[in-house]
Amino acid sequence: MLLHNGLIIGSPDAAVTRILVGLDPCLSLLDEAADRECSLVITHHPAIFKPLPSIDLSTPGGKFIQHALSNHISVIACHTNLDSAVDGVSDALGRAIGIKDMLPIIKSTSIHEGTGMGRIGKVEEQEGHAFIQTILAALKLESVQVAGKVPTTVTTVAVCGGSGSDLAGRALDLGADIYLTAEVKHSTARWAEEAGTCIVDGTHFSTEKFGVNLIIEKLTGIVIKNNWNLEILPTGTERHPFTLVGRNSL
Repeated sequence: MLLHNGLIIGSPDAAVTRILVGLDPCLSLLDEAADRECSLVITHHPAIFKPLPSIDLSTPGGKFIQHALSNHISVIACHTNLDSAVDGVSDALGRAIGIKDMLPIIKSTSIHEGTGMGRIGKVEEQEGHAFIQTILAALKLESVQVAGKVPTTVTTVAVCGGSGSDLAGRALDLGADIYLTAEVKHSTARWAEEAGTCIVDGTHFSTEKFGVNLIIEKLTGIVIKNNWNLEILPTGTERHPFTLVGRNSL
């Protein structure tokens, strides 16, 4: 299985004094890195997701590679490692909406206790629609898509940052009143209706954006511990790729 982690572009011997951290490997992020004199970009999502038979400079992926190399910017991706790690992306998402005592939805085979995909835990008991408002506030969204019936009360909540349709059944088995994830499949939404559970699609970007600050916090701790002369910056240009367009927007 391809994990898409680690050094994607650049040399492991390259000197680094300033790092820019973002969620997605986009040309705009490289432009920001160049403007802010960052020689390393760290993203959650990988710039190269599948093996490349060629590097076509007319494609977005090819342009990204060319831009990184021509500006001497190395690129590292965290992806699956940060998804499943203890205190990873789903932990950060869970904390943002008030989940306590979190455990993985699917435990990994790692020797490290607590690793695995998704998280489930307890929240202070509250009315279901009120909890949806908590989600909206945490994700800074105007609306979310909800599949199934919003529960009368919520005490147990499961989350998975990013695309997490495949964990919905396990979340229900573990007693989740609401499951927050993204890119929910049509078939999974129909299943939620029939199963009597509730799935909230908080969008991929908004459920994983907490990973940016998470990376910065972890790296900052390492830098301080080792007394390195290294500056770590959050992106100031990255935005949600989707905008809401209503009937009266034009």
